[in-house]
Amino acid sequence: HECVEAGMNSAIVNASKILPLNRFNEHEIEVALDLIYDKRKFDGEVCVYDPLGEFTTMFQGKTAQSMKVDVSNLSTEDKLKHHIIDGEKIGLEDNLKLALEKYPALDIVNEILLDGMKTVGDLFGSGQMQLPFVLQSAEVMKTAVKFLEPFMEKMEGESSKGVMVLATVKGDVHDIGKNLVDIILTNNGYKVINLGIKQPIDEILRVYEGTHCDAIGMSGLLVKSTLVMRDNLEIMNERGIKIPVILGGAALNRRYVDGELVPLYNGKLFYARDAFDGLHTMDALTSRESRVESRESKAKSAVAGNGKTKAQSPKTKDQTIETVSDVEDLVGEDAKLGKQAARVSSRNVGDTTHTTKSEVSQNVEIPIAPFCGSKVVDDIDLDEVFSFINETALFKGQWQYKQGKSSKENYAKLLQETVYPKFAAIKEKAKRENLLTPKVVYGYFPCQSSGNDLIIYEADRQTEKLRFTFPRQPQEQRGGKNQCLADYFASVDSGKIDVVAFDLVTMGRRASEYAHELFKSDQYTDYLLFHGLSVESAEALAEMWHKRIRTELGFADKDASELAKLFHQGYQGSRYSFGYPACPNLEDQRGLFELLQPERIDVELSEEFQLVPEQSTSAIIVHHPQAKYFNIE
Repeated sequence: HECVEAGMNSAIVNASKILPLNRFNEHEIEVALDLIYDKRKFDGEVCVYDPLGEFTTMFQGKTAQSMKVDVSNLSTEDKLKHHIIDGEKIGLEDNLKLALEKYPALDIVNEILLDGMKTVGDLFGSGQMQLPFVLQSAEVMKTAVKFLEPFMEKMEGESSKGVMVLATVKGDVHDIGKNLVDIILTNNGYKVINLGIKQPIDEILRVYEGTHCDAIGMSGLLVKSTLVMRDNLEIMNERGIKIPVILGGAALNRRYVDGELVPLYNGKLFYARDAFDGLHTMDALTSRESRVESRESKAKSAVAGNGKTKAQSPKTKDQTIETVSDVEDLVGEDAKLGKQAARVSSRNVGDTTHTTKSEVSQNVEIPIAPFCGSKVVDDIDLDEVFSFINETALFKGQWQYKQGKSSKENYAKLLQETVYPKFAAIKEKAKRENLLTPKVVYGYFPCQSSGNDLIIYEADRQTEKLRFTFPRQPQEQRGGKNQCLADYFASVDSGKIDVVAFDLVTMGRRASEYAHELFKSDQYTDYLLFHGLSVESAEALAEMWHKRIRTELGFADKDASELAKLFHQGYQGSRYSFGYPACPNLEDQRGLFELLQPERIDVELSEEFQLVPEQSTSAIIVHHPQAKYFNIE
């Protein structure tokens, strides 16, 4: 907490081993601060007050159970706040009934429950609460509001605390980040009109014009989505629209938004690093509005939830935040993820005209493919797929259970007692209810390279079927070796015919549908967990099928024996996906679709060349022993 106050962006902690500051008494906090700042007291050379000794004796004989906050003597108001902060539903309805004896339902939402959610936001912002626990709090908030809703007088024509039109931009099928924004805003008194994924700017603006919202939120995970956002802003300029816009997503950072997009847009533009940044920006925007909001509107917006109710009256847009610096204290610093992607998004990647070849060897054995063309495989054992899951990526990345500063022993205990049981339960549910249906379409094709091009032939090994053009590392790139994906295949000049494999894997449309159902039914924690599992299962299937291809080509015996090493290319060859540095052109997905016809496993291509459903991934698979990942600046 003190480090965050001193300027640290965030802290990684073990949520099961911490308590919020409000659970400690003033003396405990004072001694801890004395220890942190070394406030020992001396009488001459004799130490008369040692905060370290005081700190250790203060907790002697106490256990985690004995430290648990006793809420029995708290007021009903504080009990309700603890329900929200602790994500505890047990006893919630009883305390709500007691509160109804003293307050109108609207006051309970506005003055008590929303105050609890504010504390949750503060804890998250200071690194003291992990995302799964934030979502538990949001679930309790939603449950409480639903219980109180019958006691609220329905009043027409009231505006809300604030309204956001929210969408994942055109061509982008990723919605987990957008939906987290929806959850946080909705449970903090805002109305969110969630338009979903792949939303063109015309649809976003159509809804905006019909609702007179306070802000438009645009989300996207892809590098290409940053270009779509830029185009959207230019279209809004052309139409004279100056509504505040909040942008978020993994490929964005504040430097790119402030440096490239803020000067472009005629209205007010903000970058939100995460859902709570979006909340703080909305708070700042709506607090500056020239209107008086009613307490009833706050509660009604929480009841509406998920954008199911439209705003009833227009609001003034003139008095808004003047510059990004107005919310400098509200939004975080640059997210590490996506910095390079944001730089890349504003220019072409690599050089397709520079053809000076790298020193990749052309004297390699060409494996014999088991067949020519493509085929579908749909009888895949889900347990085998699960065996290839990268647990680190799932637990720490998708689910955000991180070790932080806790000991290895304590983290191992958290994994064994909390995470692995959740992992086992959700896998069993997925199998029992057919929530994940793994399918693959893959194939082998004769090929040759010519400069930066990879030429794919028909089965006759002579007739060109199609070709891919890949960028090459610029000659001036520091540490570069003129690498290009085409170099890993036998050239036309060599007279040899090489072989290339392509695959596309999916966990099925039901995965996306079920995740959406969980979100819509306010099961936020389950939504996070299942969505994470489904995405990582697709990655696991891709890893599993790459091994299958290495086996069929006859060199899987060179694989590392440990699964963890396979995740770091512990095998011969490499697997490259379109949209990443070696083959950044997403439009090349069209060529892959022509070769594999993934429609046979119910996967389609979006307008922006993204795979639908989201739990799908494709790749070009290279057998060359020197093939590894490389970057193109």
